[in-house]
Amino acid sequence: MKWNKLPKYNDLPRDKNTGDRTAWGLFDQGGVKDQIGTINLLTPEVVANAAKEIRCGKSVSLNWGLEKMHQPGFGRTSLVHKFIDWRGKDGYDFYSYDDEITVNTQTGSQWDGLRHWGHGSTGFYYNGVHHDDLLKGSHLGIDHWNDRGGIVGRGVFLDYQSWAERNNISFSPMSRHRITLKDLLTIAKEENVDFRFGDVLIVRTGWIKWYEENSQEERIKYITNGNAWVGVEGCEETLEWLWNNHFAAVAGDSIGWEVWPPNKGYRLHDHLLSLWGMPIGEMWDLEALAEECKRQKRWTFFLTSAPLNTTGGVASPPNALAIF
Repeated sequence: MKWNKLPKYNDLPRDKNTGDRTAWGLFDQGGVKDQIGTINLLTPEVVANAAKEIRCGKSVSLNWGLEKMHQPGFGRTSLVHKFIDWRGKDGYDFYSYDDEITVNTQTGSQWDGLRHWGHGSTGFYYNGVHHDDLLKGSHLGIDHWNDRGGIVGRGVFLDYQSWAERNNISFSPMSRHRITLKDLLTIAKEENVDFRFGDVLIVRTGWIKWYEENSQEERIKYITNGNAWVGVEGCEETLEWLWNNHFAAVAGDSIGWEVWPPNKGYRLHDHLLSLWGMPIGEMWDLEALAEECKRQKRWTFFLTSAPLNTTGGVASPPNALAIF
């Protein structure tokens, strides 16, 4: 199948257990089960066209500091950074340091890989691998993304935080504030953004901005011990729009990309990761990107991301750059 001839959302087959629209098998080739999902949409042609976004050579990092999340939620551990001084160690006479980093890949800027989330009611991950079988091999590991050349394409930035400020919409990112499809379409129109096959959709909510501006006490209250955050609303209309635009991936600055708690039956992690194989980027630092987009008055750019090459990896820092 030609990827640019993909079925529309309403033509996707339904999962026999849940009735949800699924892309399982869609990207299989030669009888071999697909391992990378919608990253398949980043074809050489798509990447070559995306490279035309590079006009002035300005690059912006989208990676939040690994050490930023001091007390993560869900009982996850924060980063441990250890230095090793080789001077005089075991008789060595040179000046040198190593460092060792221990980090939960969910506690900072990340890609949720296809091993991260199984469907909530069935336990199946992308392309029909069950939770009980997932770790028996390297099924769906982050290393498959590396082997196909990372994630490279055109980034499209929808700056909800700035749009809300301009329109006197007051909200806390540490609340169940829904970003609707209507909001996203309105922002895209104001930014004069068109969507293309294989785009990476990036949404700024102000979550990172809130984190940087508030005290550790507030962070513990609303993140470590919290369970409500701003994000994109999951519903049938959102799903149809996301699929029919054929995004290769989605990402943002909030802790879960989608609004949390999600709408019943429309948890986007279930649909995007488990049923479609669409990566979700979370807690990306989009503050400098927002300023650069405003300065240049354009909200599209060349995007590169080189996830860790870890066999069977579940998630990874994105190592992402926007290049204008």
